[in-house]
Amino acid sequence: MLTTPPPRIRLDERSRALRELIVDALVGGKRGHVGSALSLVEILRVLYDDVLRVRPKEPKWPHRDRAILSKGHGCLALYAILADRGFFSREELVRQGRAGALLGGHPEIHIPGVEASTGALGHGLPIGVGLALAARMQRRSHRVFVVTGDGELDEGSNWEAALAASKHRLENLVAIVDYNKLQSYGSVDDVLPLEPLAEKWRAFGFAVRECDGHDVGALRANLCDVPFERGKPSVLLAHTVKGAGIPICEHDPVWHHKASFDAAAGETLRRSLAEDSG
Repeated sequence: MLTTPPPRIRLDERSRALRELIVDALVGGKRGHVGSALSLVEILRVLYDDVLRVRPKEPKWPHRDRAILSKGHGCLALYAILADRGFFSREELVRQGRAGALLGGHPEIHIPGVEASTGALGHGLPIGVGLALAARMQRRSHRVFVVTGDGELDEGSNWEAALAASKHRLENLVAIVDYNKLQSYGSVDDVLPLEPLAEKWRAFGFAVRECDGHDVGALRANLCDVPFERGKPSVLLAHTVKGAGIPICEHDPVWHHKASFDAAAGETLRRSLAEDSG
């Protein structure tokens, strides 16, 4: 088990650019979940750049892999990568959260590239189990990836879904836990401790791996090697830093969500982001 937080990451050009898009969306929408999105960037980057079989110009392609962001409040990271990959225009990012905009405060299925409306925590994995089971019944080869938060694992529906996934030996199902150790009002250990988390998933019948969730190479090596074990669903515990890549936000639950965000706040984040360039 990884017992210490990942070291301060040095962002490459792509990781910085995606965080710039998140800041653009925060300024345009004047609100949003900050830390929850920043911890996801490398996970989603690797999924959409290296792992998922998808067609941005044909988002409903029948043979696509399905990816569900169960921790829907982290949607600004998802919106940034979907816009960057061409599922929709980048101009939509700065309109997020406004009346009549394509993008809202949580992912919804009318958005190109979004497979499930999420936000009520604990729903993503049960939906993923259903999609993975349907793929098997229809003899289709696509995989289903579900990204959850660690605080979200407080919801019992996740563990009911895990039992079902194990019973049906859904090796086409992959869960990824954004394990940033913080939730909305405190540390995971203070709110409801999860450890020993790897052992819990193993007890529920999953093949388990762990890695630094900001190490693009480690994420790629693991996610390109699914299933981790034949006949079992897989879970990757990705150890992350809430607010990662923007030092003033890191490890600070104050940045979980901002209900008021303006251009000056955006410039503050951009200056902090520049501190980690290199």
